[in-house]
Amino acid sequence: MTSSRYNPYQVTDRNLALELVRVTEAAAVAASAWTGRGLKNEADGAAVEAMRRAFDTVAIDGMVVIGEGEMDEAPMLFIGEKVGAGGPGMDIAVDPLEGTNLCAKNLPNALTVVALAESGNFLHAPDIYMEKIVVGPALPEGVVDLDNSIEANLKALAQAKKCDVSDLMLCTLDRERHAELIARTREAGARVTLLSDGDVAAAIAACLDDSGIDIYAGSGGAPEGVLAAAAVRCVQGQMQGRLLFEDDGQVERARKMNPGADPSRKLALEDMARGDVLFSATGVTGGALLRGIRRSGGRTVTHSLVMRSKSGTLRFVEGHHDYHTKTW
Repeated sequence: MTSSRYNPYQVTDRNLALELVRVTEAAAVAASAWTGRGLKNEADGAAVEAMRRAFDTVAIDGMVVIGEGEMDEAPMLFIGEKVGAGGPGMDIAVDPLEGTNLCAKNLPNALTVVALAESGNFLHAPDIYMEKIVVGPALPEGVVDLDNSIEANLKALAQAKKCDVSDLMLCTLDRERHAELIARTREAGARVTLLSDGDVAAAIAACLDDSGIDIYAGSGGAPEGVLAAAAVRCVQGQMQGRLLFEDDGQVERARKMNPGADPSRKLALEDMARGDVLFSATGVTGGALLRGIRRSGGRTVTHSLVMRSKSGTLRFVEGHHDYHTKTW
C-alpha cells in the first residue's frame, strides 16, 4: 500500500539536489587542472565542457536562462541551450567557473555554481551590471533597502542585530566604482572586506552566521545576481537588486527578455528567483565558504554546498573520487 504521506515530487526534488552536486563537482575537477596556470579562458572552457557532459545524465528537460557572461569572451553554456536527459521542465542558472581570474591565479574563492527551478521562475538577466544588497536571515523584513543610503542601512542593520555599526562588516568587490561606497561605509564606522572577484560566494557569506560578513553591497554581474538570489532564497536571507544600464540597447534587451516588466524596477528577491529552488556550488580554490580541490594519488577530494529552498537545509558534501572507477 502506498503511504498517504508519500510525495513523489519531494523524492525527485531531493534526488535532483544530489545530481546537481555531481554537476558542479565535475566542473570543479576539470577547472582545477588549470589552477595557477594563468589561463582563465582555458579553465572556464574545461569547466563548461565538463558541466555539459554531467548534465547529460540528469533527469530534467532543462533550459539555460542564466549562462556564461559575454563580458568574459569565454566559452559559454549559452542562454537557450537545452540540457538534461529528459524529465520535468526546469530553468537552469549556471556559472561553470565563478572567478576565472581567481582560478588562473590560484587565489581563494573560485567556485562552480548551478541553480535550478521550475520553468519560468528565474529572472532572465542580460549580461550587464546589477546593483545588489544582501543580508542574512532572522532579521526584520526590509531591514535594508537599495533605495536607502549606506549609512541608513548600516544603522538599521546594527539596530536589528543589537550591535554597534562599528561591529558590522560590509563586503564588496574591489572596484573603482565602489570607492564612494567604501569610503562612506568606513566613515559611518563599519569595516570593509574587499574581494577581487566572486560575488556569489560573498552574497552567501552575508547569510551565514560564522562568515564574519554582515552585509554585501555594490554592483556586479546581473547573471551572478540571479545565482546569488537563488542561494539567498535557500538560506532565507534578504536581497534586492536593480539592473544598471549603459545604453538604450541594453534596456531594450532586458525588456525583450522579461516582457511586460519595467526593466529599471527595483527587484525583490522573488523577482529574481521564486518557487522551489535548488542550488549547488563546489570549490575549485579554497576560501571562506568551501575548500578547494585536493588530489592525492589516484583520488580527488571535492567540497560542495547544496541547498534547497523548500527545506532550508544546507548540506556540505565532501566527495572522494577514485579515478580508477570514476566516470564524469
